[in-house]
Amino acid sequence: MGTLYLVATPIGNLEDITGRALKILKKVDLIAAEDTRHTRKLLKHYQIDTPLISYHEHNKLSRLETVLETLSQVDIALVSDAGTPALNDPGYELVQAAVKAGHCVSPIPGPSAPLAALVASGLPTDAFIYLGYLPRKRSERRRLLSQAVEYPYTLIFLETPHRLLAALQDLQNELGDRPMAVARELTKLHEEIFRGRISEARDHFSDQTPRGEFTLVVAGKVGDAGGWSEERLREALHDRLERGESPTQIAAEVSKECGWPRREVYNLLMNMEANARKN
Repeated sequence: MGTLYLVATPIGNLEDITGRALKILKKVDLIAAEDTRHTRKLLKHYQIDTPLISYHEHNKLSRLETVLETLSQVDIALVSDAGTPALNDPGYELVQAAVKAGHCVSPIPGPSAPLAALVASGLPTDAFIYLGYLPRKRSERRRLLSQAVEYPYTLIFLETPHRLLAALQDLQNELGDRPMAVARELTKLHEEIFRGRISEARDHFSDQTPRGEFTLVVAGKVGDAGGWSEERLREALHDRLERGESPTQIAAEVSKECGWPRREVYNLLMNMEANARKN
């Protein structure tokens, strides 16, 4: 029975591939690639002529049996367009099926955008949670973030250029104005890692058209991210209520300063007003 090798490939710089990965790509009988045109460029650069077969999001289920049948006779390498295969790329179903069929599945470690962004972010790396691409629809994105608001771990997301600003706005609204890092075009010529508060990241990328692939690394639960204490927040809210400002205005403005999600600030305001009326 053949072995399925999960081979990590460069996320930008072609030199970021290991010697072992090159050896495996040369020795296997077949390479299952997310995009054969993209992978062919890598193989040509390193003078590798191993046959390719496409295995991508739109044919992964129909091609599964073919790949498994071939795997019963020869070794196969699975690669994605960039980084570690089966991580936010087609491959999970193939790995699961190969394991179930009794094949050896061997990872060949290498580049990974989420890990590269995390270690360069300046945020805690001892405990983190990777949540992949943020949902396209705003309602689903906000729902996911509202579930993550209490996580004490560093949060890692992927995002596309055209949704970046909307995603940053929802991050701030749902999580509060936490410290974060925005990593763009990692290992490439125009690599950029912006570090600051979410609001600062929004301002930064509002001044320039977002380009490239983005990895977002966000500090964990507000209490661990340098936000105001509840006592300090209550004092600030009380002062502004005394000045006759509306709860909606107060929540929007104070949440930018205190590091608390706007929704939590607003709920606290409602509770304070309700208690004031009782007294």
